[in-house]
Amino acid sequence: MADLKDFAEKLVNLTVKEVNELATILKDEYGIEPAAAAVAVAAGGAAGGDAAEEQSEFTVMLKAAGASKLAVVKLVKELTGAGLKEAKEMVDSAPSPIKEGVSKDEAEALKAQLEEAGAEVELK
Repeated sequence: MADLKDFAEKLVNLTVKEVNELATILKDEYGIEPAAAAVAVAAGGAAGGDAAEEQSEFTVMLKAAGASKLAVVKLVKELTGAGLKEAKEMVDSAPSPIKEGVSKDEAEALKAQLEEAGAEVELK
């Protein structure tokens, strides 16, 4: 049991380069496709700072309303489901978050819509 625990600890502490070498050895010498295991171990290695993780959640920040403030307020109201007063407050208090914790695709779509209405938008 202690041997397995030591083995597991060694696997978790592998660098990304070592994981790739292990995957190659398993594939070439043993015919094993370790794709899922390599991803899990690589994710553990990335947490150690060996590789940058891709951001999965974004915050859509309104930097400025631009020239068509009314259009931006209406769009913010529509996109957030907030009332007219709350949407106006979000626009007036720019820079302010419009939506938080959204996917990259959704964030980019929101940014495009807001920019089309004349707003300055930033993704964080």
